[in-house]
Amino acid sequence: MPEKYKTLKLLVSPGGFAAVYRVLRAFEEAGHARQGYFVAGLGAAQFGTVGAIDRLRSYVGDRAGRGRPTDDQPQRALVLAATDPANPYGAALPWPEAPDRPERAEESRHRPGRKAGALVVLVDGMLALYVERGGRSLLSWSDDPEVLQPAADALALTVRGGVLGRLAVERADGIGVLDSPLAEALEGAGFRATPRGLRMRA
Repeated sequence: MPEKYKTLKLLVSPGGFAAVYRVLRAFEEAGHARQGYFVAGLGAAQFGTVGAIDRLRSYVGDRAGRGRPTDDQPQRALVLAATDPANPYGAALPWPEAPDRPERAEESRHRPGRKAGALVVLVDGMLALYVERGGRSLLSWSDDPEVLQPAADALALTVRGGVLGRLAVERADGIGVLDSPLAEALEGAGFRATPRGLRMRA
């Protein structure tokens, strides 16, 4: 572990945030960080780098209708490990409630979590898909093709890039994937039907 992180760890352990606050203020005064209220519900004393803050503000513009994706600018989708610090769900933010669907009753054992091997797909920062470890089961948070297609495309790109090797999806939201609204989006992204579901190889 680099010495600077060991130092921060020592500061945080005995004195909590109050001890490290002085260091963060020094970073701000040196121009390495900015202080503000960037993420609702996480307290008023927040610090971030200029690039990270500008990125957060771009999402605010999207929500207000400025810079909303158009036909020429598709929605941005990002595939992350569920345990990645860049995934806010299950850490800074609670996992969102799933849409009401009859099939969800069968799917009670499938719940999102920050588990090793699981993936999340975010579309414009919002949770769209959760891929359970092994990839056989997916959970979705939208029925909108304009959200599902970019999410499926990003997942397919991750497979083609060799990150996953292959992905064989059998169930989605508690039902067979071929009977799910996700099937069209996954097939549109290049997944191929098999007797068990939909599959893509690198």
